[in-house]
Amino acid sequence: MSHYGTATDRTYERAGFGAPVRRGRRPALIVVDLTRGFTEDRFPTGADLTEVVAATARLIEAGRPAGVPVLFTAIAYTSAEVAGDHITWLRKAPGLGTLLEGGEAVALDPRLPRRESDPLVVKKGASAFFGTPLAATLTGLGCDTAVVCGATTSGCVRATAVDAVQSGFPVLVPRECVGDRAAGPHDAALFDIQAKYGDVIALEDAIGYLGGPAGD
Repeated sequence: MSHYGTATDRTYERAGFGAPVRRGRRPALIVVDLTRGFTEDRFPTGADLTEVVAATARLIEAGRPAGVPVLFTAIAYTSAEVAGDHITWLRKAPGLGTLLEGGEAVALDPRLPRRESDPLVVKKGASAFFGTPLAATLTGLGCDTAVVCGATTSGCVRATAVDAVQSGFPVLVPRECVGDRAAGPHDAALFDIQAKYGDVIALEDAIGYLGGPAGD
């Protein structure tokens, strides 16, 4: 039962939302935008996501022995894209213009255990799928389930979860592995993901899942 209350839960249940997703045998871990500009509060776009980074690092390491693919994403813009007027999202969210290619803000959080062989998907929008080769990469890897971590829950994580399921991948979101700038949007996004797009699960559940299927 969610913290939104019994009436809300009953409304969603009556609409037929919230059924559990099918868990495949070849999951991939998608780490969305855990770059320094989002995980450190010294950046205007960021918040202190120390606990999210630690939980995600733990999940990555849990999946390594089973050969679970790990894919990282980052939002990064060129100077021309920021100076120009052709990226509509930057009109609505001009603060994202500080995420410049090559800058400190777009570097992956150094506390994450990324390997050289882990793909990095650079994107211009919220979804890790929109305008990127992510879906084709997952297909090429033979993956059948997307485990989505990262930031922010209400923005790029939710958008990625929506596009993942629309691309044919069942979605799991470990709640300890996602974070936002404020509790309200974070909680609302998790409620929405659980209702319509994927299963919001505990970190320990995700660790158990990643530790098994790919190695079977």
